Amino acid sequence: MTDEISMDGGVAEGNDAAPRNGHPFRAGYVTIMGEPNVGKSTLMNRFLNQKISIVSSKPQTTRHRILGILTDDDSQIVFLDTPGIIKPKYLLQEAMMQFATRAIADADVLLFMVDALDPKTGSDLAHAEAFQKLRDLAKPVLLVINKVDAIQKPLLLPIIDFYAKAFPFREIFPVSALTGEATNAILGAVRPLLPSHPPLYPPDIISEQSERFFASEIIREKVFLGCHEEIPYATTVEVIDFKERERGKWFIAAEIYVERDSQKGILIGKKGAKLKEIGGQARRDIENFIGHPVFLDLKVKVREKWREDAGWLKRLGYGE
Repeated sequence: MTDEISMDGGVAEGNDAAPRNGHPFRAGYVTIMGEPNVGKSTLMNRFLNQKISIVSSKPQTTRHRILGILTDDDSQIVFLDTPGIIKPKYLLQEAMMQFATRAIADADVLLFMVDALDPKTGSDLAHAEAFQKLRDLAKPVLLVINKVDAIQKPLLLPIIDFYAKAFPFREIFPVSALTGEATNAILGAVRPLLPSHPPLYPPDIISEQSERFFASEIIREKVFLGCHEEIPYATTVEVIDFKERERGKWFIAAEIYVERDSQKGILIGKKGAKLKEIGGQARRDIENFIGHPVFLDLKVKVREKWREDAGWLKRLGYGE
């Protein structure tokens, strides 16, 4: 079982930051931050040209700090996708905000994302939890105004003007993470801001997280996409078995935890239909991700108030 996800590509060779093509090799951390549901995960997936962060239309889909690595001839950009920044209401959200805070502290460069359809201009910005994180930061911050494909271009001008006056952003980028519009310009601006440094990770991997982790995230994404109201937020997934086999399908067993019996019934559905639908969608995406057929065994269990249980959260990777 590998602990790192690899892909073809990435040609940074050697172990030093010696100049290549007349330029020193650069490597560093770039944290993508912002309010919930502004498109942070979609943007990182766009940069990597591969889906490693799960996405849905619901806020707070991302719970962990997801690391994605983009390596080319002259640079290695280590992106950190973070949970949307909020004022936490329970222990799980406190752990999520700790992930975000550490990612901001670790960053060499910050991408602060806002939604062009809900830019929080005016007095709302002063109270926005994400914007408050920018105060007293002695590192470059680039503003990314996302979802410009869904707004008339003249409406962007007052948004750009407002943010240019609200904070000394190095540059401002109106983009569409969904379509890719103008996202390459962000990469061009980020690379010169990184320190001269040898690669931080092997050049042929795109994440440090394991296949087991990504399998659990894919299953959780399908719960977010297939269920409504409180159920996605009351749900967590733990992969309890992951067997690679020389012949035949790999075996993955996962347990989906909810907080109440009523949620379990909804998640399973009539005659198991909802769970079968979620399992089928997850299996296909897991197979596409790891490049191998799998047998996916899902079970739903009740764990009351797991979001407030420090020991349980630590077991799930949300604590030290």
